[in-house]
Amino acid sequence: MRLSAPKKITWWIAVIIGGLGVLSQLISIPFVNGYAFAFVAIGFLLLTLATLLKGL
Repeated sequence: MRLSAPKKITWWIAVIIGGLGVLSQLISIPFVNGYAFAFVAIGFLLLTLATLLKGL
């Protein structure tokens, strides 16, 4: 299995999604508060998929 670096835009999207999840534990963000763990999990999943799939 060959791994590839994710594109910059994919990396930034994953960081923003994960960051929102972490940040919502510190301050109140209306939509994100109930789904903080899901936001962090989706961010990690996106980074994993971008590493495994070429061109993402």
